[in-house]
Amino acid sequence: MRLIIVVGIAASLTLCGTALGQQEFPIKPIRILAGAAGGSSDLSTRLIAQGLTSSIGQQVIVDSRPTVLIRDIVMKSPPDGYTLLLAANSFYLGPLVQPMSYDPVKDFAPVTIAIRTPSIFVVHPSLPVKNVKEIIALAKAKPGRLNYASGAPGSSYHIGMELFKSMAGVDIVRVPYKGGGPALIDVLAGQVEMMFVTPASGSSHIKSGKLRPLGITSEQPSPLFPGMPTVASQGLLGFEQSSKVGIYAPAKTPAAIINRLNQEIVQVLNRADIKEKFREMGLDPAGSTPQEFATVMKSEMARIGKLIKDTGMRIEE
Repeated sequence: MRLIIVVGIAASLTLCGTALGQQEFPIKPIRILAGAAGGSSDLSTRLIAQGLTSSIGQQVIVDSRPTVLIRDIVMKSPPDGYTLLLAANSFYLGPLVQPMSYDPVKDFAPVTIAIRTPSIFVVHPSLPVKNVKEIIALAKAKPGRLNYASGAPGSSYHIGMELFKSMAGVDIVRVPYKGGGPALIDVLAGQVEMMFVTPASGSSHIKSGKLRPLGITSEQPSPLFPGMPTVASQGLLGFEQSSKVGIYAPAKTPAAIINRLNQEIVQVLNRADIKEKFREMGLDPAGSTPQEFATVMKSEMARIGKLIKDTGMRIEE
């Protein structure tokens, strides 16, 4: 009888200790690593960090560094929820295109999709097309003679256009750049004919007439660009390509901590003032469960993995 009582007390203490540990998180500042200071990733992280700081009672610090460094720092950090990564879906699609030093599935734990933002398919005004059907017709009439600008391999600019080429059955030559900024500069100058841009980077140029929009890449029309038709509605049924910026923790972070982080971050993303600030930046705040995020990653990696295999996009070092 005494043994049963002792065991029962021990079990109760263990459960209490576990519950207490969960309630105590976080007990110190949280660090979110993002891309270079001043970029959209950095600004997005700062919005989320400000909201979290006020809701969890601990300071949330934004640490902006080069992308290669932040992945390694988070991957090698203790799995305790105090070091997080904010990255676009090129983080898990990039390794499909070229070898990387990390495995996005084995080395990281998804917390939530923070932002889901479509691209806009734009052309230089000198190109005699006004919609998706016309660019497809022109590309088929001039196979291999049109070109597009894209950022790094596996970036949304690169993947999106290759997906378009595959579904439309056209041959458009890729002109690679180190990032979306330099690519956009050359499209604006007319040195390259087209590309996919974010609403944030392309909006002012579209309004000024320096770029001509052909369609938005979301599955449904987007509130970021009211009235703009989707690419899918112009003859490419099922076409969808959007940047999904997510938050990750190191692999093996306890589920209780992942769920607490998810709950707090999603609450911040759902705040009306935060949504308004994101949309002013040309970004669409999302919010998902960790399980939904993992499903999106798996689905996109399978779909884009097939595209990469079919088109020979993979780059070997």
